[in-house]
Amino acid sequence: MIKNTFTHEVQPKNEALMREATEYPDSRSNLLKAIGPGILVACSAIGGSHLVWSTRAGAQYGWSLIGLILLANLLKFPFFLYGQRYTAATGESLLAGYRRQGVAYVYIFLAINILTGIINTAGVAMLSGVLFAGYGFDGGQVPVFTVGILVICAAVILLGHYRLLDKISKIVVAVLSLSTLVALGLAFAHGPVASPDFTGPSAWTWQAFPFLVMLLGWMPAPVDLSAWSSLWMFSREEETGHFATPRESSIDFYLGYVMAVVMAVAFVALGKLIMYGSGQELVTGGTGFSQQLVSLYSANIGEWSKPLILTAAFSTMFSTTMTCIDGYPRSLAASCTLLSDSFARRFKQIFQLSIVLSVVAACVIVLYFVQNLLQLLSFAAIISFVTSPILAYINYRVMNGSNVPVEERPGPFLKLLSLGGLLFFLLMTAGFVYVTFIRV
Repeated sequence: MIKNTFTHEVQPKNEALMREATEYPDSRSNLLKAIGPGILVACSAIGGSHLVWSTRAGAQYGWSLIGLILLANLLKFPFFLYGQRYTAATGESLLAGYRRQGVAYVYIFLAINILTGIINTAGVAMLSGVLFAGYGFDGGQVPVFTVGILVICAAVILLGHYRLLDKISKIVVAVLSLSTLVALGLAFAHGPVASPDFTGPSAWTWQAFPFLVMLLGWMPAPVDLSAWSSLWMFSREEETGHFATPRESSIDFYLGYVMAVVMAVAFVALGKLIMYGSGQELVTGGTGFSQQLVSLYSANIGEWSKPLILTAAFSTMFSTTMTCIDGYPRSLAASCTLLSDSFARRFKQIFQLSIVLSVVAACVIVLYFVQNLLQLLSFAAIISFVTSPILAYINYRVMNGSNVPVEERPGPFLKLLSLGGLLFFLLMTAGFVYVTFIRV
């Protein structure tokens, strides 16, 4: 019998959650206990995709990419949903579902996790350090700030474990949402900076295609984050003593996902209202990017708003950094426990070691890319997008496995949406290959 990445067997967990769902179908207390993994997904998602790519989308192309951003969120929706629904329905992690389909799928996930994990962690941490420097510190100390943020986040995970991560994430999401929406309201009150007759560049050209891929790569997040929410469900159970039912996990997921979508639109709007038509382009240097981003916002809303804008941006990236330092090592450790019997009971040790190694590797990357922040984030976003079809297909296959109760498998709408998403990812990836390697 396949076991999940912790110590629970599939069938006993399944029987317990089904019995609880029957006896207490509308327990508000249990629902509150189940809410957590979805909020962490929101913390992970509202990061580089929103602050960097959504803002740039609005700054460069105005409102023209809103539809594409909403479409990407819609088409990725089922593959993120499957992470939590599969675990709630079967009592095992999504990665254990990968193992059921064949050990090759676990190796594929592990390879993608290692390839993207360190780069993404370094990128979001560096942006956090850059933004922290905006509070009046010396921009030349960005590498020091970044390393400090990485160490602090690692300490939170190693010492506070999931409980502290969960509490901090909920506070950060509240601060982020409030400050971003206030800033958006002020921007609307001020009005757009572009003149009424301003016509910006078109986003629907081959020249703009690489930017579209970068935008969608992290919109709302890389697909591999679906495994994180699955694993966080077990940590949430250990904290509360309650394992979420399929209905409860869906509500938790919807809360986080809708929040991520709303914030994506908000950052596009901020970029459009404050930067579109201003005649300035975002610079690629780390410190310069931070200073320009915050100064453009505060110059148009008012200098008094600078702390508000800076806090919204820093909160965004700090929360993303923290969840990355937990999520990537957690999924790596979970994969190892599924690949080797000798690792099966050493999840905690592998998880802790992975955190240390990933932070050290991220620090090394930071030292080399501090002046090329956007190039680093661009590379990470592209890798995340081109691997999306692979992980999306595996998630779909796992959710239709014979061990999943028939009533929890994707219905006609989710099947159609899943197949549409797979086709969209493949066509966009083919387009990127054409533009990058074939088209002159």
